[in-house]
Amino acid sequence: MLSFKITPIGTVKNDRTDVQHTDNWGAVRSTITVDERFGDACLQGLEGFSHVEVLFVFDQFPADGDFREPRPYRGRADLPPVGIFAGRGPRRPNRIGVTSCAIESVRGRELTVVGLDAVSGTPVIDLKPAMREFLPTNVEQPDWVSDLMSEYFQP
Repeated sequence: MLSFKITPIGTVKNDRTDVQHTDNWGAVRSTITVDERFGDACLQGLEGFSHVEVLFVFDQFPADGDFREPRPYRGRADLPPVGIFAGRGPRRPNRIGVTSCAIESVRGRELTVVGLDAVSGTPVIDLKPAMREFLPTNVEQPDWVSDLMSEYFQP
């Protein structure tokens, strides 16, 4: 099986440190500091966008290598079991997370965003501006997901 080596491009800094505290990310302000090897102009032009997609690694979450059996979503018995690729949580084969965040400011190699659901110290592996043409339309999901996520991004 082919494998890849990914080197982080930066690091998250915010006031969230508990990987078990997984709700209420809506008001979380995070600063992503991009590595100096990309230069001080690496984020130039990003200030013209309202949102950025942040790809990161769940490096602080305990690894779990058995992904064969569906599990109740978020370990909750009141939610249906789902396969590993039917969820967005940190228990993932390659431990990669992705979140679309509102851009608050861009200064040199520092990008401040709101709503990033990654704890302080998390390695960032890529940033991509959110573009209307890449966003899906008519997204459908089970009702239980809407109920569960109604509190995820609350302040």
